[in-house]
Amino acid sequence: MSVCMIALLFGSPVIALAAGTSEADPTETITLRIASSHAGGSFAEEFLTEYKERVEQQLGDRIEIIVVMDGVLGAGDDVLQGLGSGLFQASLAASEVMATNSAANVFELPYLFADRSEVLTLINSPAYDLIAAGFQENNVRLAAIWDNGFRVITNNVRPIVTPDDLQGVILRTPQSPTRMRMFAELGANPTPMPFGEVYSALDTGVIDGQENPASYIYASGLLEVQKYMSISNHVYLPTFLLFGEPFIAQTPDEILEVLFSVAQELTEWTLEQGHAADEDVIDRMANLVAINAIDAESFQTAALTLYDTPLFADRIGDEMIQASLEALGRR
Repeated sequence: MSVCMIALLFGSPVIALAAGTSEADPTETITLRIASSHAGGSFAEEFLTEYKERVEQQLGDRIEIIVVMDGVLGAGDDVLQGLGSGLFQASLAASEVMATNSAANVFELPYLFADRSEVLTLINSPAYDLIAAGFQENNVRLAAIWDNGFRVITNNVRPIVTPDDLQGVILRTPQSPTRMRMFAELGANPTPMPFGEVYSALDTGVIDGQENPASYIYASGLLEVQKYMSISNHVYLPTFLLFGEPFIAQTPDEILEVLFSVAQELTEWTLEQGHAADEDVIDRMANLVAINAIDAESFQTAALTLYDTPLFADRIGDEMIQASLEALGRR
């Protein structure tokens, strides 16, 4: 088995790929199943469709890419297990794979990024290599970081302008200890819940609100059961395009080079698409819900005190926090 160093075309990240045997049949079509728990019709599917088209354009009959959305092939802990077992060969995943990669949890830091240009700065910095190394410890390889979006808050109690407005609001969060701690510190009552249960919980009043990227809120119809949306942009959470080691081990070098380089080429494009989509979808939602800006300074002042708390420092690691802040010119 040979080892080749592939210089990925977008920015600085370079990954050593353990490639397959050079004796692989060049006439054989490789099947690549990419699983995602994101909804069909979402921007995640749009990104994967663009990826599929670009890769197949370069490789032709050498590869067939099958995109499977909606968590059909697995979600949550199933993602890493599926990649490791070979049930599927790649996955576009988000928070569900962060529990086993401490460095990736840097994206849980509130108000780390002012905008997507800063996200791109971090991706092109040494901090990316720490994230990639964290995934490799779990027998998967990071091909690229793509857009997912800044998160905003919706609820049925009141417009959220300052942290005081979150007092007593029962707010659904993902199963993320750092996210729950953040909203508890801001005064809300964080309630972890699978996303598939959120609509009915809002409709029945079990919870008052939730937080997600605006495009996902719109696509999932949550505004049908929400009154207010506050553009908090409190956390930016990306998606990670991951490949399983079993697939890498049996795939020829020249195929892997295309798969990884195209993934990196798409990073900036997904960020641009995400920015345009945010503006478009917020305009569309203006007639569906009351939308307001927040007092950003008061939120940032309250949230930034969490950076040095044991929960965040221990979960992310001081090396990753410092590398990220240095990349962004904060320290």
